Amino acid sequence: MQPTLALCRTQEAHQRALASSATLENVKLVANAAAAAWAKEAHAAEQRETRKLHARETAERIELEDALLFEASMFSENPDRGLANH
Repeated sequence: MQPTLALCRTQEAHQRALASSATLENVKLVANAAAAAWAKEAHAAEQRETRKLHARETAERIELEDALLFEASMFSENPDRGLANH
């Protein structure tokens, strides 16, 4: 399972808060490194979610176009061959 953009941003913010409130330098370093890793993962998640949305929109558009073509062929003068003017 891949993390969502929202989860990545939440974890990044959490790690940055830990880093800013930490008194020990090594805790700050680890928290900042974790925040940077979550930011990188957030970028990947954003790209992944954008691709999925685009693919879903494309599939819906194709499905609608296919339905319209099928509907148009139902009213053809010769349903076996499509519309007469094509």
